[in-house]
Amino acid sequence: MADFRSIINKSNALIGMVHLQALPGTPKSSKTTQQIVDIAVDEATKLVEYGFDSVLIENMHDAPYLLREVGPEIVATMTVAAQAVVDAVDVPVGIQILAGANQGALAVAHATGAHFIRAEGFAFASVADEGIMDVADAGPLLRERRRIEADDIAILADIQKKHSSHAITADLSIGDYARGAEFMGADGVIVTGNHTGHQVDIAQLREVTGATELPILVGSGVTPENVKEIFQYADAAIVGSSIKKDGNWSQGLDLGRCQALLNAKN
Repeated sequence: MADFRSIINKSNALIGMVHLQALPGTPKSSKTTQQIVDIAVDEATKLVEYGFDSVLIENMHDAPYLLREVGPEIVATMTVAAQAVVDAVDVPVGIQILAGANQGALAVAHATGAHFIRAEGFAFASVADEGIMDVADAGPLLRERRRIEADDIAILADIQKKHSSHAITADLSIGDYARGAEFMGADGVIVTGNHTGHQVDIAQLREVTGATELPILVGSGVTPENVKEIFQYADAAIVGSSIKKDGNWSQGLDLGRCQALLNAKN
């Protein structure tokens, strides 16, 4: 089990999102691998210069997503981009490959010296826009981590993940989800709103704090207006939309928005 609190080594940590440009073979792909890498490094270094405590690399521009299994071209390009970012910054780096391609993310992190992954579908089943995540990934993922000797890489599990229906497990509370993720071996849990950029339900966040001793992260909807309240309960916050131009995750970084969030946190 990896100790995420030791990896991040800071309370009230802000993790800035680096949304890679659409990767090769995906519907919106238009840039070369070198251009993708250069943009990622530029955004990551700016986030660190502005004062963010960590960065998380994600292939969000690859929509619509494949379920669990992505092509080797995705893993290869993610690896090249991640290595460049890891080499360029001196903060912990995380990896997420959508949708739920957790073993691919683990392999990228292990190969590049990244420090953690964000994992969808770790425990319990759900229905997302890319299909049914009907098999929990905890068993296969933790066995793969042990097989490749990547035990120092933390696995942060989304619970009641955004962009998903949880009717299959409607008899479970979000606290039950957190307890389940802890039982299944997660190194931290991530609480989100219903969609990208949507604020987390503070009552749910409070419930999670009473259900698990694991590190708790908020994974959507963090803004200058709510960041102080969020940090009453969460160890860290993953921020994307609110630090981009016009508050849109698909746009470039906005220094003013970044500064407003950092000022509000302090």
